Amino acid sequence: MKSCTELLELLEPIRELSVEAGKKILNIYETEFSVEHKDDKSPLTEADMAAHHTIVEGLLALTPDIPVLSEESVNIPFGERSQWQTYWLVDPLDGTREFVKRNGEFTVNIALIQNHEPVLGVIYAPVLDITYFACRNHGAWKQQGAEEPSSIHIRSFPASTPVVAGSRSHRGNSLKGFLDRLGAHELIGMGSSLKSCLVAEGAADVYPRFGPTSEWDTAAAQSIVEEAGGKLTGINLLPLRYNTKESLLNPDFIVIGDTNYNWSSLLG
Repeated sequence: MKSCTELLELLEPIRELSVEAGKKILNIYETEFSVEHKDDKSPLTEADMAAHHTIVEGLLALTPDIPVLSEESVNIPFGERSQWQTYWLVDPLDGTREFVKRNGEFTVNIALIQNHEPVLGVIYAPVLDITYFACRNHGAWKQQGAEEPSSIHIRSFPASTPVVAGSRSHRGNSLKGFLDRLGAHELIGMGSSLKSCLVAEGAADVYPRFGPTSEWDTAAAQSIVEEAGGKLTGINLLPLRYNTKESLLNPDFIVIGDTNYNWSSLLG
């Protein structure tokens, strides 16, 4: 179990590691890369694997006592990982579809999980050169390039038109129903975990996700959103928990800014 001081000491090297992985991704982004497909039909590129190896090797060098679970190395039996109280949860390239489309909306996600909860999160967008990061009890931050980091916070629910962050790649009837119940709104299309970051920094009010995601898609974002004053919860409005079952799939979830708003009225 890492103390608050120990967590804070980990934050800078993890940020540096995310940028290093981002450089590996950009090296491939600028080439005519090939695309394979996993068993679930999701795309996989050389960039996913290059970032994966960079992050896993870096984490094991930094914290050899803490195991690592990455999207590209998920074949660890639940009987083994269920014993982990503390572990790293990594998505080396979140938004591979955005990477393939070359729209720049993909990220590197690294989270530290303790007792099923994310306590540290770093999200780096290589093309944008923006890092979002948070550590439990130390707030949430955004850094553009080499500029000084600035504190970020959710905003109050607006009296007029709320802003909804939505997926560019995944939409459906459940989202339409949610938006119909919400009424007049502005919808911002965005890829990867950047949607959650929009809520964390007060650029959007909510991000509802009705569709398949995995635990590495949300862990870093949950840490950042919570430290910014919001929540990332299931449709039951309870925070997501990690490594509690054999499946690593998330339930449908919602990222909310203003926790005083009656979100349950929109969830059907």
